[in-house]
Amino acid sequence: MPEARGSVGLRGARAANGHGRLPVGGVNSRLLIGSCSLPSHEVVRLLAAITGRPRAELLGGIVVDRSTVKMFYRLMEQRSAGMPLQYLEGTVQFGPLELLVDHRVLIPRPETEQLWEKALDLIPDGACTVVDMGTGSGCLAIGIAHRRPAARVIATDISQDALDLARLNAALLQVEAEFCQGDRLAALHPSLRGEVDLIVTNPPYVSDSEWLRLPPEVRDYEPRLALVAGDGLHVFRYLASEAPSWLAPDGVLVAEIGDRQGTKIRWAFRDPPWEASILPDLTGRDRFLIARIAA
Repeated sequence: MPEARGSVGLRGARAANGHGRLPVGGVNSRLLIGSCSLPSHEVVRLLAAITGRPRAELLGGIVVDRSTVKMFYRLMEQRSAGMPLQYLEGTVQFGPLELLVDHRVLIPRPETEQLWEKALDLIPDGACTVVDMGTGSGCLAIGIAHRRPAARVIATDISQDALDLARLNAALLQVEAEFCQGDRLAALHPSLRGEVDLIVTNPPYVSDSEWLRLPPEVRDYEPRLALVAGDGLHVFRYLASEAPSWLAPDGVLVAEIGDRQGTKIRWAFRDPPWEASILPDLTGRDRFLIARIAA
């Protein structure tokens, strides 16, 4: 395919990446993609985030203006330094929803989307009360409120910064949810004791020692507060003790867990009033706790 009129090819793009002057006509996106050291799919995603143009168009070749190229190279340098691609894009897809994400919150993973699906299976279509403990970006709370509009959905987080972003996501998606700042379930109003039908959570379950071994892309950029909690099991011991006083008689706790924690977490939930099971993710690894208040 010939270059679009007024654009430059690989040599001009590489000059732009250094301290050379950008050509007046801009750069052909197809050749810009080919000139970069990042994987091509990441380059296309960055360009799509900046330009708002479909990826197919960018791969086919369109003229990218000078200001866009400058912005692209700034983002490319940040990505090369290790910043997560989702933070640079500013959004992440979660089920049918597109959420804003930045350094204030964890990037939702596919496992958390599976957690959302498992929670939905346990939530009736009618009126009920759902609590998302440690909401972060709001992905679980907003996703549940979107699919179960009759539910009262309450999201808690100890981080006010995270709650600010979660509220913004809910407003942009026109989803109704309540947001409470505070430590775990203590953020809830006392009137909710014994009234919650389902608690869902993706809590910090990485131990201090495991955190040191995380990839730099995670360890250096995502919020440690949302990842790490002592030995990684602290939050689950807390939930085993405290959640029964908040759950309704037939209430359910659904949580994401570490893939090596299943046996220990099942042991934490061994006593009444709990009936607990550990379910695998799509790779077959322990990943989800389903704990019910026994009748």
